[in-house]
Amino acid sequence: MRIKWYGTASLFIEAGNARILVDPYLKQYNHKLPPLPVEEAASADAAFITHPHLDHFSDIGVFLEAGLKKVFVSERGIAIAQANGIPDGRLIPLAANERVTVGDVTVRTFQSRHCKFDAPTVLSVALDPATYFCHFKDGVRLLKATKRFKIKENDILALEFSAEGKKIMVLGSAGFDANTEYPDGADLLVFPFQGRARMHRYMIPFLKEFSPKAVMIDHFDDAFPPLTHAVKTKKFVETVKKYLPEARAIVPEEGEWYEI
Repeated sequence: MRIKWYGTASLFIEAGNARILVDPYLKQYNHKLPPLPVEEAASADAAFITHPHLDHFSDIGVFLEAGLKKVFVSERGIAIAQANGIPDGRLIPLAANERVTVGDVTVRTFQSRHCKFDAPTVLSVALDPATYFCHFKDGVRLLKATKRFKIKENDILALEFSAEGKKIMVLGSAGFDANTEYPDGADLLVFPFQGRARMHRYMIPFLKEFSPKAVMIDHFDDAFPPLTHAVKTKKFVETVKKYLPEARAIVPEEGEWYEI
């Protein structure tokens, strides 16, 4: 079983005869970032969407046009697709507490929650001169687009991928549902490392909840300025080593495969 990070929250998982895409996004608001290889990503057997926000779902039509076979997304995501002119013929509804099989991979879904932005994070954008002098037009365009991909509080899933005796737990956003019992001990936890000040501290309850054997971060790149910034990752590694001394801390290189 292996995993590749394409930037932002986009992941590609391979195991046995299955190839699975997660939350593909083309990073159209920051062209300095490496492009996501559409044809390679669209060759997946299926895509899973953790939640239909702009940076997880808005580009799915591009991948469907390129040949992506099917997409599992929430009922809300299907409604958003229909409202935005995204072809819905290959969209399959997905909810919490379901089990889906794609080739040799079993996918389990769990109720999750979105990260709640804190005041320091909001102020860092609002008070940054670059927001107004460098990215103002992009910021306005981004906010307008974001309104077309609004979700409800419970419209977000955590996904567990199992194959070859290994398990990968993917969080689409840095939140979890207090009423959901999550499986622990995954071989890899994928954790979104953006949305709060001091993310290395904010992630501690997640490390304790999931107790993974390895942690890989995503979503730490500057995918849509001015609302995001590239996040420093040194303290992520230090925090993992402090609270899970035996666990591997992975700051992925974009486009590189990591064996699980």
